[in-house]
Amino acid sequence: MSFKIAIAADHAGFELKEHVKSYLQSKGHEVLDFGTSSKERSDYPDFASKAAKAVAEGKADRGVLVCGSGIGMCMVANKVKGVRAAVLRSFDDARLSREHNDANIACLGGRISATHQAESLLETFLNTAFEAGRHAARVQKIESTTR
Repeated sequence: MSFKIAIAADHAGFELKEHVKSYLQSKGHEVLDFGTSSKERSDYPDFASKAAKAVAEGKADRGVLVCGSGIGMCMVANKVKGVRAAVLRSFDDARLSREHNDANIACLGGRISATHQAESLLETFLNTAFEAGRHAARVQKIESTTR
């Protein structure tokens, strides 16, 4: 299955974003790049919000956000109604964020995740289905309590 993926990073995540972008394209995914375009200092909210809105508006199926830790990007993305972003550090984070929370944006740390780890986390994230069932009502509660 291929996805249309919104991707964005700040300066600390730029190198990993570029690697992930190429990797996702090599797997047949369409990637919409919302910046940044260099390692020059930048502010992650500027890029995270654009990519998150693309996911929330249905212009992209999923998103990948990269900053130094992944945490700042995740905070910004989760302010956008319809977004369920998760910081991925482990296989379980990637799997459970999809199975239980129907996460639609993966957040990675450019200063934390090696390229091979990011690839593995994204493979799990993109190829894991939402279980629905008992989790569906919880996701609905998330959606009903956001802005």
